Amino acid sequence: MSDLTKQEEHELAAVKAATLIESLPWLKRFSGKIVVVKFGGNAMINEDLKRAFAEDMVYLRYAGLHPVVVHGGGPQISAALKEQGIESEFRGGYRVTTTEAITVVRDVLAGEVNREIVDLVNEHGDGLAVGVFGDGGSLFTGEKKGVVVDGEHFDLGHVGDITHVDPSGVLAAIEAGRIPVVSSIAIDDAHPDQALNVNADAAAGALAIALKASKLMMLTDVPGLYRNWPDRDSIVDLIAVEELRELLPSLESGMIPKMTACLDAVVGGVGGATIIDGRIPHSILLEVFTLRGAGTEVIPDPSRRTENQMTHAEIGRRVASPTSTAGLGAGRPSTGGRHEASTIERSSTTEEGQAQ
Repeated sequence: MSDLTKQEEHELAAVKAATLIESLPWLKRFSGKIVVVKFGGNAMINEDLKRAFAEDMVYLRYAGLHPVVVHGGGPQISAALKEQGIESEFRGGYRVTTTEAITVVRDVLAGEVNREIVDLVNEHGDGLAVGVFGDGGSLFTGEKKGVVVDGEHFDLGHVGDITHVDPSGVLAAIEAGRIPVVSSIAIDDAHPDQALNVNADAAAGALAIALKASKLMMLTDVPGLYRNWPDRDSIVDLIAVEELRELLPSLESGMIPKMTACLDAVVGGVGGATIIDGRIPHSILLEVFTLRGAGTEVIPDPSRRTENQMTHAEIGRRVASPTSTAGLGAGRPSTGGRHEASTIERSSTTEEGQAQ
């Protein structure tokens, strides 16, 4: 039996109703649209966060959106290579991937990580999610790349950049009402019988462009992009393409591939791209459906700021903020911004780096 008084129950119900109504403008904006989500960081290794992520994907699907998941698997790959006695060597932030190692990489991504995500989603309904492999059906085609470190060129082995995307398999899964879960492996264009290890951030950005997605979301282990780190007050809410281009060279190495993927996606026609703190349970829903948001959004040009402000104003007119329950989430910042003061500490790592 509830310990709440009738008045408290009514107030709590009002908060829940206000939260649902707050999502309405975003539901109208994204219903029927494709959103690409790059799954990474702590959300991939924390059991509670993994389950919360799967719930978010199912919620988006039943809310009328078409989520597409792209994943890497750096920690899992490192563990599998170590178990098999294969040394992990990194050059310029990229994992040197030998012929022996690429087999392990593909097995981990397709046989372990991909299957686990699909299984977690399908706990909410048989056949909701389906694995789509980057080197299957030529989804991703790439070319080998090397890296220059201190003026010296290094061969990275089976590591490459994506040169072509064929989204037909992903679109077929969406048409069938499923959530595609995509592993970041590509076919080597010069040697079609060989696979390439490609950066999952870049893969998510390239796929978002090919799908003409309305939104790209990148899960990370930080609250968002800081204009002047370590000044925590300098977290960026919205940033236009031109400003990001100027800021990009000054970012830490772990953030550069993520912000580059966001930049490329928006330039390539994706409606918006957001860096999201994946350490917050249900951060995807916070980003898509609430004023609060959960990260830093890259937008095509500054005029989009006005569009976001208009949406905020529309919700502000609809949602009353019960003074007695403001701390429960019905109220939003009076500034109309997407962020409130963050108490989340920045991760001490650079997350997955530039390669899996």
